[in-house]
Amino acid sequence: MRNPYVDPGVLSAQRLQVRTVVEALRDHPAVWLWNLGNEPDLFALPPDDEAAPAWTRYLASAIRALDGRHPVTCGLHAASLASDNGLRVDRVFAHTDLAVMHAYPAYTDWATGPLDPAFVPFMCALTASLSGRPVLAEEFGAPTVPPGEPSGILSWTTDAGSPRREFRAAEEALGEHLATVLPALVEVGAIGALVWCFADYDESLWDRPPCRDHRHERTFGLVRSDGSLKPHGSVLREFAALRPAIREPSARARIATDPDRYYTNPAALLPQLYRRFREA
Repeated sequence: MRNPYVDPGVLSAQRLQVRTVVEALRDHPAVWLWNLGNEPDLFALPPDDEAAPAWTRYLASAIRALDGRHPVTCGLHAASLASDNGLRVDRVFAHTDLAVMHAYPAYTDWATGPLDPAFVPFMCALTASLSGRPVLAEEFGAPTVPPGEPSGILSWTTDAGSPRREFRAAEEALGEHLATVLPALVEVGAIGALVWCFADYDESLWDRPPCRDHRHERTFGLVRSDGSLKPHGSVLREFAALRPAIREPSARARIATDPDRYYTNPAALLPQLYRRFREA
């Protein structure tokens, strides 16, 4: 695969795509924010420290040339805090209007559990502290088990023969989790929250890609496949009805750490900073 951050042909194609999409949709009332990509390190890593910032600047400028009203960001996730993967939050978000973070405690061995309520607020607070940008909690949540069942682990083997294990939350437990996380995000100064994702897949699609190998994605929705709202969907709706206002970050959310120092050993510093955040 060609490297999308530096290959001239791929860069040109990306710029063409961005310009075409933005020109067509910039006046659509549903557009609030342009996102350059969803967790781009999962597809390719930048070959050097300058590649990702240059890529971000290149595509963001293409958007701003056509649309000066909507902000621009890039969908980085916890991997950009857990390691120096070439997509450092301080360097990428230096060229965007706001920062975002995708964070799931179930995929982290130093969280207190798969529904650790302090994890998502902390990851947003650290992103803001490192990048100097306001942060949107752009993706968090958990897949659920059927109504009435307890939380548990789903195990299966993919078509390629790889074993998989994924946590799935009881619906009521996920509702209680969100009821704690949402006000904590306000406390750390987050500018908004988007929960992954809208709706479950209908069972008729479970044997097709991507549901066949990614079975946890089948039930990640706020809404069940029959259209009924899950408890955490109700929590989100009720919280939004309170019209929460963006606040200045609390004292514990202002995490004093120099980005260059942090990225010398993020794997060690990240859990240390988290312990301090929880103790505060």
